[in-house]
Amino acid sequence: MVDPKLHWEQVYRTKSPTEVSWYRPHLETSLELIAGTGATRDAAIVDIGAGESTLVDDLLARGYRNLFAMDLSSTALEVAKARLGADAARIGWLCGDVRSYPFDRHRFDVWHDRAVFHFLTGADDRAAYVRQVAHAVRPGGHVIVATFGPEGPTRCSGLEVMRYGPEALHDEFGGAFRLVEHRTELHRTPGGSTQQFTYCYCRVAEPADS
Repeated sequence: MVDPKLHWEQVYRTKSPTEVSWYRPHLETSLELIAGTGATRDAAIVDIGAGESTLVDDLLARGYRNLFAMDLSSTALEVAKARLGADAARIGWLCGDVRSYPFDRHRFDVWHDRAVFHFLTGADDRAAYVRQVAHAVRPGGHVIVATFGPEGPTRCSGLEVMRYGPEALHDEFGGAFRLVEHRTELHRTPGGSTQQFTYCYCRVAEPADS
C-alpha cells in the first residue's frame, strides 16, 4: 500500500513546480470563484493541497490577509515559502493529512481544494474529508472543490483517481452543503495534454437552513 506522505514527498523532490501535470501559472477559475463568494479581505481562506501553487501569491496580491496553505508534503510547502520570500510570514502553513488534521472548529470562511479530493478512492477516506470540512468551515461559509471531470484522467502521478460530474461531486458532500455553482474547466498540462476538471462551489448550511 502506498504511503501518501512518502509518495508526495518523492513527487515534489523529483519534479520542478512547472513539471507537475496540474501546474498553472495562475488558478484563474479558483480565483474567480473565491472572489464570487463575496468573502471580505479579512476572511480566513485555506488552500487544501496547496503544494507549490501560486494561489496564495495571487490572493495576497488581491488584498486577502488571512490565508492558510495546507499540504501533506513539507517539501512542496518549503518551495512555496521560498518563492514568496518575506511574504511567506503572512501565510499560515499547515503540513499534514487533511483527513485527520486537528483543525479548529469553524476556523475558516473559505475552503479551497483543487485536485486533492479526487485522490480519495476509498469511501471511508472521502467521508473523513467531508467531516473535516463540516468541522473546519463556519456555518454559512464557502467550499470550493475541484476534481477531474468524467472525461478526465483515471490516474495521476502514478495513483488511481476518482472522476466526478457536478451532481456526483456534490452528492459526496450531502445536504449540509448547498450547491451554488459548478463549472467545467479544460486544463492544459505542461506536457501539452488536456485534462477536464469539475468545480463545485457550495455553501455550508446554517441552522436556519436545516
